[in-house]
Order: sequence, then structure tokens, then C-alpha cells
Amino acid sequence: MAAYIESLAKLINELSKLPGVGKRSATRLAYYILEIEKSEAMNLAEAIVEARENVKFCSECGDFSQEEICTICSDHKRVKSQICVVSDPRDVGAMERTGEYNGLYHVLHGTISPNNNKGPDDIRLKELLARLEGVDEVIVATNPDLEGEATAMYIAKIIKPLGVKVTRIAHGVPVGSDLQYADEITLGRAFLGRVSL
Repeated sequence: MAAYIESLAKLINELSKLPGVGKRSATRLAYYILEIEKSEAMNLAEAIVEARENVKFCSECGDFSQEEICTICSDHKRVKSQICVVSDPRDVGAMERTGEYNGLYHVLHGTISPNNNKGPDDIRLKELLARLEGVDEVIVATNPDLEGEATAMYIAKIIKPLGVKVTRIAHGVPVGSDLQYADEITLGRAFLGRVSL
């Protein structure tokens, strides 16, 4: 394998730390960056630094924001009696793209995962409980994996006694997929979430 000059090797190394980017992709990206106009490379570098300095977490919901309170939490047209609980800020974007939900969000920044030494005190559950005044429904939208299910069950266990309705988004077989390739959990959820035609 040919050795790279120090600056190029450093760029490749840093790019390969990005999720989903291996050494080959990092090398391809590094060469691309070296071949574009210097002004374009500077714009990229400035965008990274600016995002890192300006993007923080909303003090209410925990989503990404440039302000103390994000645009969703500060939107007076949102339904304040519903909170959709998600694991990660990226999940908020996915939910918003559906155009089907107009309530508030709460980002846990993780899930309960005993295998990773992450318990209820390691995610934003206390902050969720502090937001329940005036809330009629908490919609749990964690992933349908072991950790997401454990987190959903724990949330239901602590919130239901408070008189707040707790629901779970339906999970099942995605449109366009084949049943033969679906795992047991997905198929089981599909049966539980079935509706009348």
C-alpha cells in the first residue's frame, strides 16, 4: 500500500472516523476535497466548524437547535397535549418528514440497554416526566429492537400511573418488502398492529 503524505493521511484518517465511512471511502473523499476549488473546500470546513459551534440541544425537547428553544417547541400551532418520544434527534426529522404528526417531541438521547450499561438514569426520562403537565398522550416512537422495546415498556410503566395515555407507534412489514425476509419481531408487530379493511 502506497504511503500518503502526512496531511493527506491525516485527512483520510479523520474522514474514516465518520459513521459508514471506511478507509476506501475516506480516501475517495479526501482526493475529492483536494481536487475541488480551494474556496469550496473552505466553505465545507467553515460549515463544519459553524455547525459544531452553533448547533446545540433544545432545552425543552432535546432536539437539535440553534436557539435555546427549537422551532418545534416554540411553534404555537403545535398540539401541546401530545409528546412523541424518540431515541435520537435524527428521529425527529424522520417523523417530521411524514407530515402526519403535529405535536411536540422529546428526545431521550439513547435507550435503556443493560448490555451497554445504560439504565433509565442515563437517558432523558426525568426531563420527560417534568414536561407532562397538560399532556394527554405520550407516543413512544423508539426503534422496534430489544433496547427500544425495553425503553417503551419502562416509559409506559412510569407514566401510565400518572393518568397520561401512553401509545406506541405501529411497527410492521414495510411496503414493498417480502414476508420471507422479515424477522420474527417485525412480523409479530405487524400482526399486533393490524387494522380492519
